[in-house]
Amino acid sequence: MLKSISKTFLTGMITILPIVLTLYLLYWLVVSAETALGGLIRLVLPEEMYWPGMGSIAGLVVVFLIGLLMHAYMVRRMFAWGEQILFHLPLIKSVYGAIRDFFVYFSPDKKNEFEQVVSVSIGDTGMQVIGFVTQALPEDLPEGFREEGSILVYLPLSYMIGGYAVLMPRSAVRPLDMSMEEAMRFTLTAGVTGSPASR
Repeated sequence: MLKSISKTFLTGMITILPIVLTLYLLYWLVVSAETALGGLIRLVLPEEMYWPGMGSIAGLVVVFLIGLLMHAYMVRRMFAWGEQILFHLPLIKSVYGAIRDFFVYFSPDKKNEFEQVVSVSIGDTGMQVIGFVTQALPEDLPEGFREEGSILVYLPLSYMIGGYAVLMPRSAVRPLDMSMEEAMRFTLTAGVTGSPASR
């Protein structure tokens, strides 16, 4: 009886927790934008002209404008120059670099560069793991780490506790018909949720 109740409760938690966390993240972003930009708008506009939500709308507009500006060559050059400063600051360069690389990995502009999700064979054991091709061109790899016929594959660990970047021969990988999002979700849960295509 108690075991059945615990199992039912756990099922409910697993079902509702992703929804709650997603909604909370959206709420936090909206509130943060409203707090930060709403205060600036109040300094410019008379109080009677301000209405709740203007800060959040302004945040969306700012993000969209930044996206537009990043198409301009001079803006990209200035942004790259600013990044170089960050990359020379102790501690900040490590934190900023890791966060930036993570988001760049899922950037729409980079989708074609990350060839796809692959299955990686582990020796002659018959075992296979899911990986993501991060560098397919030898010239994009560090000196001394370039081998013809090899690619760099990221092998994530389940539950996002890390992973390995492995240089391996192309013959050891097999393309999978999965999107990046599906593969990340599958790997994150250690396959517990199953493949989206099987549901």
